[in-house]
Amino acid sequence: MMKHQAFKEVISQARKGLWSQTALLALCCAAALASCSRGDNSAKQDRIATIAEKVWTFSQTHPDGFTLDVQTMTEPTEGIAVSYAETQNSHSRSQLDRVVSHALSHDGFVGGWFNAENGLYYFDSTKLFPESALKGALQFGKENSQHSVFILSTYTDIPLDGKVAEIVERGTLLAGTTGDYRPLSFCEKDGTYWGFGIEVAKEIANGLGVALAFVKTSWPTLTADVLAEPQTFDLAIGGITITDARRETMLMSEGYLANGKTILCRASDSDRFRSLADIDKPDVRVMVNPGGLNEKFANENLTHATVIVHPKNEEIPSLIAEGEADVMITEITEAPWYVSSDARLAAPLLSEPFTHGEIGVLMRKGQDDLLALVNSVIAQMKADGTLRRLHEKYGLIYAYE
Repeated sequence: MMKHQAFKEVISQARKGLWSQTALLALCCAAALASCSRGDNSAKQDRIATIAEKVWTFSQTHPDGFTLDVQTMTEPTEGIAVSYAETQNSHSRSQLDRVVSHALSHDGFVGGWFNAENGLYYFDSTKLFPESALKGALQFGKENSQHSVFILSTYTDIPLDGKVAEIVERGTLLAGTTGDYRPLSFCEKDGTYWGFGIEVAKEIANGLGVALAFVKTSWPTLTADVLAEPQTFDLAIGGITITDARRETMLMSEGYLANGKTILCRASDSDRFRSLADIDKPDVRVMVNPGGLNEKFANENLTHATVIVHPKNEEIPSLIAEGEADVMITEITEAPWYVSSDARLAAPLLSEPFTHGEIGVLMRKGQDDLLALVNSVIAQMKADGTLRRLHEKYGLIYAYE
C-alpha cells in the first residue's frame, strides 16, 4: 500500500513539471516490473502449493513409498532414484512445499514414504538416472550423503557400501564358472567362454554397468571356491542347481532355467534304458563327473550298477558313444546338445526326468545386495523376452510362462 501511494505521488509531481518525461518513464517501468515480479512470485508459490497438495494426497494412498513426476503426477516405472541432500529429512505437509520447489527447479521428481515408527511422511527431491547408469547413481548418492539408491523397475534397494558398490568401483564382475558344461558354460581352447549361463552373466554385468571376467572353478571345488578367503570371484554361474543344501551355507538366485536328471546312452541302446530300474543293474556301467549332483544322484539311486567317475565332464558323452561306459547321468539342459551334436547318442528319457529343479546363480552369504540385483536382472530378462530368446537359441525348454 505504501509503494502504491508513493507511485501516485510521483505521477502527481510529474504532472506539475517537477520530473522529466525520461525519469517518469523509468520510474513507471520499475514500478511495473516490481508489480509483475510480485505477481510472478505469487503465481509460483500458488503453483508450488497446488502441486504439494497433490503430492500429499497421493502419499496418503502410497505409504510403502513412491517416486512421482510432479509435472505429470505419474510414477516412472524405470530408472534409478537418488535423493538430494538439500531436502533430506523433510517431513509432513508443512515441509512439502520446500521439497516441491526444489524438485521443480531441478529434476522434477519427488520421492516419499511413511515412517511407521514416528507416524510421519517423509519427502525428498529426487534425481532419476537411467538404469544403465548405476555407477553415476551410486556416485551421486555418495555426494548427497545417501545410504542407498533405488532401482524403480524391480524395486531393488542398492546400498552404497555393499558388494554391488564394490564391483562397480572395481569396474569388473568376476564370475566363477566350470567351463565344461555345454551348452551352459564352456571354455574353448583359446580361452573363449560361451553358453546359456555365460550370456546370463553378461546380462548381470550389463545391469551393473561393468566389464565381465571369468574365473575357472570346478564341480568338486565349487563350494570351497565360493567361500574362499579372500574371494576369488563375486558369484558362480553355469549349470548350478538350486538346492536346500546350498542355500543353507550360501545364497542362490531365483531360477533362470528348468532342469532335471536324465541320461545319455548310445542310440542303439535307447530301447534298453526306459527307466531307472533298467539302468540300476550290475551289467550297466554308469559314468559321472566328480563332486557334483550327478555323482551324488548316481551313488544314491544306482546301488547295483557300476558307477565310474571321470574327471572331465565334457569328455563323457564321447566315451559313452565309444563304448567306454553305457550311460551318462546328466541334465535335461545338457543332454539335447550332445544328441544334436553326435548321432551315436540318444536321450530316451528326456521328457521324463528323474528329478525336477532349476538352475540359478550361486554366491556367498552377506552379499544380499548383489543377490537382489541378480534377481532383478533375471526378472527383467523374463519380463522383456530375453530369457525366452536364450532358451530358443540353445534349444532348451522354457518353463516361465
